[in-house]
Amino acid sequence: MLIQWIMAPGRKGSYCYCCLWWPLTISLMASVLQGVHSQIVLVNDTVSGYVGTDVILHCNFINPLPSVKITQVTWQKSTNGTKQNVAIFNPAMGVSILPPYKERVVFQNPSIRDGTIHMNRLQLDDEGAYICEFATFPTGNRESQLNLTVLAKPINQIEKTSKQLTANHMSKEKDVVATCISANGKPPSTITWETKLKGEPESEEVKNENGTVTVISRYKLVPTREAHKQLLTCVINYQTERDTKNTTLSVQYKPQVTIEGFDGNWYVKRSEVKLTCIADANPPPYSYQWRISNGSLPESAEKNNNTLFFRGPVTYSLSGKYICEARNSIGSQTGEVEVNVTEFPFTPTPTEQTDKRESSMFPAAIIGGAVGGAFLVLAVSVILFVLLRRRHHTFKGDYNTKKHVYGNGYSKAGVAQHPPMAQSLQYPEDSDDEKKPGPVGSSSYEEEEDEEGIDGHKVGTKYDDESKRPYFTVEEGDRCGYGEDRTLGFQYEPEDLPDSLVPQNDGSFISKKEWYV
Repeated sequence: MLIQWIMAPGRKGSYCYCCLWWPLTISLMASVLQGVHSQIVLVNDTVSGYVGTDVILHCNFINPLPSVKITQVTWQKSTNGTKQNVAIFNPAMGVSILPPYKERVVFQNPSIRDGTIHMNRLQLDDEGAYICEFATFPTGNRESQLNLTVLAKPINQIEKTSKQLTANHMSKEKDVVATCISANGKPPSTITWETKLKGEPESEEVKNENGTVTVISRYKLVPTREAHKQLLTCVINYQTERDTKNTTLSVQYKPQVTIEGFDGNWYVKRSEVKLTCIADANPPPYSYQWRISNGSLPESAEKNNNTLFFRGPVTYSLSGKYICEARNSIGSQTGEVEVNVTEFPFTPTPTEQTDKRESSMFPAAIIGGAVGGAFLVLAVSVILFVLLRRRHHTFKGDYNTKKHVYGNGYSKAGVAQHPPMAQSLQYPEDSDDEKKPGPVGSSSYEEEEDEEGIDGHKVGTKYDDESKRPYFTVEEGDRCGYGEDRTLGFQYEPEDLPDSLVPQNDGSFISKKEWYV
């Protein structure tokens, strides 16, 4: 649009007469542009499929203007900046599929608004960027692009090594025992190993010309006898899939020999005894040789492959060290056993019975120990109780230290008289309580002569009159009628006793220190 600027007479500057038309022009251009941009080609951003499968490439023309005429729909593949026609739909001319897609691509529902195609039997070369284009008049061409990704599932397998594996304890060289292959995958797989064997994997990737990748993983270890017949698992992870391949190793090794048959109870006249040579080997042994270390085999011995039979009853001549040699293609190995012949049979206690008896004795021992412990505690408690009680009621000190509260029973009123103490004191043999002294002035309890008492009575070795006893308690004096004419010297009332004294059953008292000795 041409806009002229005119100078107005008598005024400085310029004045635009055409500027009044500019807002209308802008509004018209915006309407045209909005109509153009609302016409879009809608496609998938990304499409993927595996080799040999089918995919659908969607393409639709959205919001065409009534004044816009669609003349053609075209699919193209973009390769290295160049475009290659794949399929064309013209409302007037029809459908055209170009090589190399002629037999594999078709329009699902060809029209001026739908250009969706169906691609069959995908090939790796089909991967790339595809453009869906709508030719319109008078607005020109409208197009959108999508990416097609072609995936390839790998072919997985595991192979044993062609090399013969042989155990050799002198060699530490690692050999390839198995190879796991995931071939022609796109994208490439990952391979791991699962096994109890102590080995290590080695992996590599090989890129193929068609864009696929082959992954190879080799498992290496030192061949040993323990590796024989061990399971080896190859794990192939591709996308979300997990595939496993297994193989069992075969390792050759020389024989490992043991001898069975001697149970430690070969006795004279026992019958039907034999020795068997057990050989663990790969390949199996082809020969067994028997011999005895201290000479030749007994005459009763009979060899049959890996077994040595002894005819007739057992004799002392069967004693000795027996040796068996087993041989295979890898080598030979020997085993030996020492045979001892006894005169009488020995019957060992069965292990199960012994274990059963020991298990049954165990809880019984616990129960018995608990009961015995309880009885022991009870017995100790009773003994302590008796000893403490007797200690409380029995005087343990010297009798001469006892102080008599009530005197000797012979004192006159008001006078405290005591007979002279004997040189030695004799005690009755049948007394269980405290010992009582014999008559005063006697040298022997049993040989003392009778003496005349105060009232003319005779005092002998035994006191017929209970009142003649040198010592008696107040209660005994009252019972005998001595309460009036006889008085008791050194009388104390209970409340007059010092706190440090302890009264006794015979009327005496001792100090608390002596009582608790």
